Order: sequence, then structure tokens, then C-alpha cells
Amino acid sequence: MLYWLSFALETCWGPFRLLRSHAMLLALGTLMAAFCVWGFLPKIWRMLPHDHGKAILGKDGMQSAGKPTGGGFFVTLATLPAVILAMPLSIQDLGVLLFLYFAMSCGFADDASEQPWGQLKKGLFDLAVSLGAAFFLWTGHGSEIWLPFVKGVWTVPWYLYVPAAAFLLWFTMNATNCSDGVDGLAGSLTLITLIVMATFLYLVIGYAPVAKYLNVPFHATAARWAILLMTVGGGVAGYLWWNAEPSKVLMGDAGSRFLGMLVGCGVLVTGNPFLVFALAPVVLVNGGAGLGKLVLLRLLRKFGLEVRPPSMLPPELAEKESPLVKLLHGVRFPLHDHCKRQLKWSNAQVLMRFVLLQAFLTPLLFVLLVKIR
Repeated sequence: MLYWLSFALETCWGPFRLLRSHAMLLALGTLMAAFCVWGFLPKIWRMLPHDHGKAILGKDGMQSAGKPTGGGFFVTLATLPAVILAMPLSIQDLGVLLFLYFAMSCGFADDASEQPWGQLKKGLFDLAVSLGAAFFLWTGHGSEIWLPFVKGVWTVPWYLYVPAAAFLLWFTMNATNCSDGVDGLAGSLTLITLIVMATFLYLVIGYAPVAKYLNVPFHATAARWAILLMTVGGGVAGYLWWNAEPSKVLMGDAGSRFLGMLVGCGVLVTGNPFLVFALAPVVLVNGGAGLGKLVLLRLLRKFGLEVRPPSMLPPELAEKESPLVKLLHGVRFPLHDHCKRQLKWSNAQVLMRFVLLQAFLTPLLFVLLVKIR
């Protein structure tokens, strides 16, 4: 909105034309969102539902019991005015934003429910919002993609692009949701992803000389999405102030689903869906690998193999179990649970080490997936 208002305001005072600078809008949006969330959240978290804890995880799982959860609902709402003011929104961008908030609303409904939603119900709602967002991304940004290691740009038919894009959104949404289990973990990892992705969209995809040098497609609208990502990143930073261990408020499904889907949308705007492996490597391994484990175990069961954990079987059957099944059950997912229970890492160690891993892996993988073409 500020972009469009600048044309009228500069007649009153010339420097208002700076509001047409995407760098200025990015900075303003980030600061507005950070201070809004930081100041607003403590005033309203008493209105949030309270977490029931996870008795299945023992003492660690009950540490969150009684804390306000679903904070992502107010974090995203407090960030929305900054997004509307800072980002020059097109109709298609508004459509994507609408489905992002649908995803957040579904997550908050689950947080507030006395009985948590089942996997099927969650999956169907996630699929619906992912398809809606993928459709608006296709109408607003087209279906041209570029790939790692090879030159060229390919146009994917819409009937292939939309389902594939929806799957990516569904996957990043659920991987981020599964990573939300240690104070500050999902928020910190996602904040790194948002900053790196915004920088890439603004300085590479949205800047013609650099895009030409790296042989990637140039899109002037990419800078708009850099503003959105950094503005939401500011809101996440304001939330993390209160979510640092010991946390005062939890993000819940409302925030993790919104952030996960936003990461997927940003990846699709870059035009290279494989960049998700560079932008969110630790989130994908921590949360997403658990989904892969579940699918693989179900496939092995279809082939007639025993897939129950060895601890649930008589000793003679446990010894005969497939080595692959034993390997799969030897690692707990989300991976942060494995690190806490098997490796005896503290919450602070999990947070710091996972953040360090993502901070080192992201630039390395970027070099491999972007520069080597």
C-alpha cells in the first residue's frame, strides 16, 4: 500500500518517493512486524488455548503442558498490517496470502480443539489449501522452472505444475510442523530460511545483471516476495523473543503450518523447486524424514515384512526382523527427539547445533545448486 501511496504523498514532500524503493519497503516491513509482534504478543497470549503436553514423550513431553499455544495465530495477524503496508500486492499475491491464512486458521482450530485432529482430517485440509495456493502461484508467476546443474528453462503444463507445487507446499508445511518441538527451534530455522531466500529473490532473481551472470531467469516481481518473506521474518523474530527457552508462548500448528507453507511458496517463486534442499536442509531432515520413514514402513508392510519396533516383538521374531526395518526404528523422528533421548542433548544444545548446521549447509548447497550450472 505504501508503494501506491507514495505517488500521492511525494507531491507534499519529495522524500516520500523513497517508499517506491523495494529496499526501503523491505526494511520498514521487517521493523514494523518485529515491533508489532514483540509488543502485542504478551498482551494477548492469556486468550490462547493451553498446551496439553505429550505424555507419550515422558517428562520432556510434559514440559510444555499449561503454556499458551497457538501463538502463531496472533503472530501472523500482527504481521498482516505490515505485509499489507509494505508489499505491493497483486491479485494473485492476495490469493496466495489468503490460502496462507487458511492454513494458519486450520492449524489454530487444531490447537484449540479438545481432541487433536486425526491425520486424515489434517491431511485433507492441508491438501486443499496447498492446491489453492499452488493455483494462484501458477496464475501469478507462471510455470517456468530451471534446474540445478543444467542450463535452460522449461515450461511445465499447468495440470502437472499445480499438483506438483501443491505437494511441495504440503511437504514443507508438515516438515516445519514436525520440527516444532523444542523452544525456538522451528522459528529459528525458519527465520534463517526466510532471510536467505529473501536475499536470493531480491539480489539474484529480482536483479537482472546478477540473474544474467548466474544464468537464471530474471523476474522483476521477485523483489515483492523478498519484502513479504522479510516482513514475516521480522514477525518471527518478535515471536522468538518470547519463545526463547524457557518459552512463554508456543507457536502451535497455527504458526508452523503458515511458516512451512510460506517457505514452499518462496521456493516456487524462485522457479527452482530443488532449492528447498538448500534453503531448509535441517528442517527437511528433522521433520520431513519422519514422513519418509512412515511411508517406507507402510510400503514394507505391504510386501509382507514385519515392521513393528523390535521392542514390541518376542526376542525370536526381533532377531529375524529385516536389517532395514531395524535401521529405521533405530532413529527417532523428529530428529530432535532422537538427539534428546538417545544422544542426551539438552534443548539448548539441540537448538544451537541445528541452527549451526543449517547456517553452514545453506551456503554450501546454494553453491552446488545455483552456481554450478
